[in-house]
Amino acid sequence: MSGIVDIKVLLKDMNPVLDDTDYVFCTKKCFEINEEIMNLNPICTFLESEGMTLIISKDRANQNGLSYESIFSKITLEIHSSLDAVGLTAAFSNKLTSHGISANVVAGYYHDHIFVQKDKALAAIEALEELSK
Repeated sequence: MSGIVDIKVLLKDMNPVLDDTDYVFCTKKCFEINEEIMNLNPICTFLESEGMTLIISKDRANQNGLSYESIFSKITLEIHSSLDAVGLTAAFSNKLTSHGISANVVAGYYHDHIFVQKDKALAAIEALEELSK
């Protein structure tokens, strides 16, 4: 099933949905997914030369004594965007920037997920809905 590439359709129908889980970005000095990492139940991992970045629930981080700097809310754009689509990330990033909201973006196969500061999540939803109009 191919994703949508038409930027007008993507913006009009993106349907941002706010997840109620608090997420954090943590790092571990490891270079492969192992049992310890799996037990953290990450929703995303990314291997960098310095170690592995993990996006996990704040509760899971606290339970395992992992440090983090900020708490984020996840907004999922429910439209099935193509990984080849041009301009979607730029459009919503610019919109959020104009409202003073940082956007940490993870593109999955089906959807884009935007991690925003928890205290700005509702403002981010409003900005994205405004962009859809």
